[in-house]
Amino acid sequence: MDREINYVALGERIRQSRKKAKLTQEQLAESISLSVSHVGHIERGSRIPSIDTLVRMSSTLHVSIDYLLLGEFSAEHMLLSSVTAALKSEERLEPKTISAMIRELADKIDVL
Repeated sequence: MDREINYVALGERIRQSRKKAKLTQEQLAESISLSVSHVGHIERGSRIPSIDTLVRMSSTLHVSIDYLLLGEFSAEHMLLSSVTAALKSEERLEPKTISAMIRELADKIDVL
């Protein structure tokens, strides 16, 4: 499948993820060892981030690289998000729901 990366959209997803993580450009830049101006350029799409920078950004922002690059979440990311949401929920989980989550996590443990 051929896809072209839209660097303006990539930058916007980084900006949105940064804001969702409640980080300033300065805080993000410091945590990934870049200058604030470089982060700003990446967010505007006027500079292309290296693979190393994308890895550090995805880790710091707690989003997958496929989301940053393509705007899509991996199946593994979706699984972890749903499990996290269920565990944070104040609703009492049914034992069979917990069992199903554990089975699904166990099936995917090698890719998580």
